Amino acid sequence: MDSQPRLSTALILLCGSLVSTAAPVHHDDWPWWRGPERNGHANPAQKLPANLDVKKHLLWEAPVPGRGHGSPIVVGDRIYLVTADEKAQTQSLLAYDRETGKPAWSTVIHRGNFPVKINKNASHASNSPAFDGERLYVSFMNDGAVHTTAVTLKGEPLWSTRITDYIVHQGYGASPMVYKSLLLVSADNKKAGAICGLDRATGDIVWKVDRPRIPNYVSPIVHRLGGRDQLVLSGCEKVMSLNPMTGKMLWETKGSTQETVTSIVTDGERIFVSGGWPKNHVQALETDGSGKVAWRNISRVYVPSMLVSEGYLYAVMDGGSAMCWNCKSGERMWKGILGGTFYSSPVLVGDRIHVLNENGGYYEFKAAPSKFELVHKGVIGEKVFATPVICGGRYYARVAVYEDDVRREKLLCLGARK
Repeated sequence: MDSQPRLSTALILLCGSLVSTAAPVHHDDWPWWRGPERNGHANPAQKLPANLDVKKHLLWEAPVPGRGHGSPIVVGDRIYLVTADEKAQTQSLLAYDRETGKPAWSTVIHRGNFPVKINKNASHASNSPAFDGERLYVSFMNDGAVHTTAVTLKGEPLWSTRITDYIVHQGYGASPMVYKSLLLVSADNKKAGAICGLDRATGDIVWKVDRPRIPNYVSPIVHRLGGRDQLVLSGCEKVMSLNPMTGKMLWETKGSTQETVTSIVTDGERIFVSGGWPKNHVQALETDGSGKVAWRNISRVYVPSMLVSEGYLYAVMDGGSAMCWNCKSGERMWKGILGGTFYSSPVLVGDRIHVLNENGGYYEFKAAPSKFELVHKGVIGEKVFATPVICGGRYYARVAVYEDDVRREKLLCLGARK
């Protein structure tokens, strides 16, 4: 595959909730965290094999040096992901050939200066890169601060910007977001939390807003709400909305818990937020800027982000259950038991939801409010923290396996064999 012609001739401007991204996106690509529309929705027209199975559908596997929990992105003929090697003390961006899985290049972004300690379920490379049609962007926590770096499609660093000081509580996992001429980067933490808008071409800080000194892990997300683009963030005991071009406060309201990981989703009339420390909650807020809570419950949806489809909100809870609520009323439609612990977020393909648990348990169930219906379950890998990517009729999973009692990471590509 040749990425450049495909990016210039077969384009659709996917604008999650009609948000301008400034980046042309092909419907068979996955250019940033949570996919083309940043809501966990994959192209519904693609064809995945029924009853996905590693033995029947593995097309290739590629070794991933080091360790990371960040999901890959897929653009043109390349796959990109971040990784960290604790022994070598390096944080890197890797590129693979999309068709074969062969390594294309590897670029060290930082060397040395790892924090002394992070949560055992965290990593030093826990987010996704972002792509804007010309450059790749990665964010790492290193040497007591968060840094964002731009890299060419050949792996050449262009610029690096220090965002803010950072004290580790659990780790760092916020993914950068492309928005018009800017790159949005968040870095909530106990020392000097901040969210910034960077000039994508130069890395200069266009605007910067200080955040409460509270650990939090959300990625910036822009939605089209109330007729305008809004950068919405949860956590730090509030939900806030900013003008994404200027950083100007549009509105904020209390109600969010301190620590959240999930990315905010919307049905156009409400936004949905969740959190898991020190209190559990899922809540719906009106999008008119009033901060009015439409409904809330005390479900624990701390790490896996939620999905909205046709008027219903779907969640995979950390503890192994799947849930469905009516977006308007908050009525619980059903609760289904999956099993295991979940860090990975679900992905929607048509009317099917795909998700992996920590021990590689693979589940596919229907996105339908009438009842919980598990379509298929299997095993993909032995340890999974990264959210899978589903695009172009292929299922990409970053997993860990144990070979001779040694933990090794791999990138798996599953699909229909020719």
